Amino acid sequence: MRVVEEIETRLAEAFAPRELRVQDDSAAHAGHSGAPEGGESHFSVRIRADELAGLSRVARHRAIHAALGRDLVTRIHALAIDADG
Repeated sequence: MRVVEEIETRLAEAFAPRELRVQDDSAAHAGHSGAPEGGESHFSVRIRADELAGLSRVARHRAIHAALGRDLVTRIHALAIDADG
């Protein structure tokens, strides 16, 4: 399974979001330090979910990282998060 699909699946299961968009931005970072051959290293997430409402920015990011799990987060070099309730 591609990393984009793993991110989408885990976030959908954890938050049942009203909006979820995951984008692989790896091509824009090819050749940069930390960007592996073959990409799948840099991602952007836009998520809107009731469960994230009322949380601080830091708490939303922590919840998203927890939902993704350590095994997946450690394979990602960069994750840009746009999250709201």
